[in-house]
Amino acid sequence: MMNLLAQWWSGGTPVVESATQRDAARLAQLHAASFHRGWGEGEFEAMLRERNTLVHRLRLGRRVIGFAVSRMAADEAEILSIAVDAAYRGKGFSNNLLMTHLGHLAGFGVRRIFLEVEENNLPARRLYEKTGFGVVGRRERYYQQPGGEQLNALLMRRDLS
Repeated sequence: MMNLLAQWWSGGTPVVESATQRDAARLAQLHAASFHRGWGEGEFEAMLRERNTLVHRLRLGRRVIGFAVSRMAADEAEILSIAVDAAYRGKGFSNNLLMTHLGHLAGFGVRRIFLEVEENNLPARRLYEKTGFGVVGRRERYYQQPGGEQLNALLMRRDLS
């Protein structure tokens, strides 16, 4: 009974599901709050129309609190972005989102997943390492910060087969 009350109080059980065109504005809002250069609503609308792009939303109750976006090519995919609302970080939601997203990619025949992550982004790196990604390369001064600072990116990979 207490577990049900806790789920009700927190907004319910988190659900990972396919995003739709109606989600584009919220996904853009989440992206802008999570990254230095946020993608706009139009960019999300375009990605949601692409056949080789997989977009999932993370919903808690009626509120979309996160998303994952990947682009597929043959038996490989690249995670383009993953984000969770700051108010819900550190609660395990991103792990659930990522693992469900990876399962769907595997269902499309994807065998290898790549991503780039800012070298200093320790929470993201921990998530990726915990879910089986390993560092396979480094891109010097890949990310440009608003103040002009350039940060390194790590290229990570996970095999699904």
